[in-house]
Amino acid sequence: MPSTSPFPHDAALPGGSDALLQEARAWVGDDPDPLTRDELTAVVDAAATGDETALTDLADRFSGFLEFGTAGLRGALGAGPNRMNRAVVIRTAAGLTAYLQNQLDAAGERRGPVVVVGFDARHNSDVFARDTAAVVVAAGGRAMVLPRPLPTPVLAFATTWLGADAGVMVTASHNPPQDNGYKVYLGDGSQIVPPADSDISAQIDRVRAASTVARADDGWETLGDEVLEAYLDAAVAVLDPSSSRDLSVVHTALHGVGSDVVLEAFGRAGFPAPEVVASQAEPDPAFPTVAFPNPEEAGAIDAALELAARVRPDLVIANDPDADRCAVAVQDGGVWRMLRGDEVGALLGQHVIERGRATGARRVLARSIVSSRLLGAMAAEAGLEGQETLTGFKWIGRVPGLAYGYEEALGYCVDPATVPDKDGVTAALLVAELAAGLKVEGRTLLDVLDDLAVRHGVHQTDAFSVRVSDLSLIPPVMARLRGEPPAELGGVAVTSAEDLAEGAQGLPPTEGMRYLLADQTRVIVRPSGTEPKLKVYLEAVVPVQGGVEGLGDARQEAKARLAAVRSAMEELTAL
Repeated sequence: MPSTSPFPHDAALPGGSDALLQEARAWVGDDPDPLTRDELTAVVDAAATGDETALTDLADRFSGFLEFGTAGLRGALGAGPNRMNRAVVIRTAAGLTAYLQNQLDAAGERRGPVVVVGFDARHNSDVFARDTAAVVVAAGGRAMVLPRPLPTPVLAFATTWLGADAGVMVTASHNPPQDNGYKVYLGDGSQIVPPADSDISAQIDRVRAASTVARADDGWETLGDEVLEAYLDAAVAVLDPSSSRDLSVVHTALHGVGSDVVLEAFGRAGFPAPEVVASQAEPDPAFPTVAFPNPEEAGAIDAALELAARVRPDLVIANDPDADRCAVAVQDGGVWRMLRGDEVGALLGQHVIERGRATGARRVLARSIVSSRLLGAMAAEAGLEGQETLTGFKWIGRVPGLAYGYEEALGYCVDPATVPDKDGVTAALLVAELAAGLKVEGRTLLDVLDDLAVRHGVHQTDAFSVRVSDLSLIPPVMARLRGEPPAELGGVAVTSAEDLAEGAQGLPPTEGMRYLLADQTRVIVRPSGTEPKLKVYLEAVVPVQGGVEGLGDARQEAKARLAAVRSAMEELTAL
């Protein structure tokens, strides 16, 4: 989506420094936050002396207004239009409120918009939440703010439970400590999709300065614990009341806001209290014990695995900082390892099927386009509908008749009627129920994965990312992959090359390429929607011969295929 910046892009070019300095000084004058005013003033003063580092920094800050898309806003904290700050948030809140008012007016509803606002414990999340509420109230709307930092799924639940027209969650999820973000849900509890994103963006673009936006000094409502109580009741209701609760768990919140809510949910459900990783249990916006606060990143859950080695639980569960994702680790051959997102996705899908939760009007099992094809095979075997969507729960949560949906990046929607979004708390409860039931039978999650592989073939997945400091490096790589698709990968012929930007199998267009090899290995390449990196997803499918005894050979073959294809793709995506 093109930038909505009102600032000249040539300000960063040679000879454009005067215009750049002028725009920066104007921003300082409009900024309501003394901290970011001082920050930007120091950069401007240095740039005015010809300091090249300061000029480069300033050019980046004014390279465009932080883009509002289907993920809302997400970016580094700091001063300037290309950063997360109060001026950007105020203008965004004004644009969102205007969009909502237009929708109400078109529907003939004579009232202001109702918006519920949540926030996590990142730097300035509470400040951005209050600014949003102040804008909504000043515009004649009603704003309800969650009482304290809480998980994103609580906000998604609250949006529909309170009958709001929209929900705003101030969070950067699993991004690095220097980032923050602004996620928007519409009244049905799902994230925004086109054309709402571009319509909201157009309204934001009409707000030329933060100082023109009215903000109320008070008048918004600070909610009590009733929303959280209702959310927890709904989460626990997903479980079978008669199922086993005999399970020991180690849990880490990765310095996020999930710890208290997860502990309360497990307690209400009747599970023993999880053993928490104390060093990561309390919210801390600096995320001091991890390089990246994302369970997918190497080393992120090492502290949990070290605790597990000492206390020997049945399961390790990790949430990302806003607790909308859920990671699971198990003992495998005496060594703790984290299950891949596709493995947990298949396990939860099978549990949903066996529990009979995919029934009536909700009989669809959905997965994102980059997730394993195994869920589709499982759905077909069960007589259910399998559906593939674009990446992101903004698409998965909207699937008609959805009973369960997941994406490989540790996101699982297990109760779409209540939270049509990924929910790391409820997913943790459901995977614990599954593990506890298997424990009674003397089985484990790995046994279920073996069963699925024997029935449907080994679906081995892998992924890697090419992280960049400059987003302009990604389009040339995609252009090369699109214009010169490989004839073979890892010694196997490429039988099809789909440009996802042209739409694929009825899906909306999106940036990416999908290759299918003669042996049914699949490769997808796409830019990340939330981080500065190019992502490559791989899947090999190998039938299992001879039942359980043939699993080892099939898995070795799948790993070998993936290794060869990965090596080839690493060369093709090298910058």
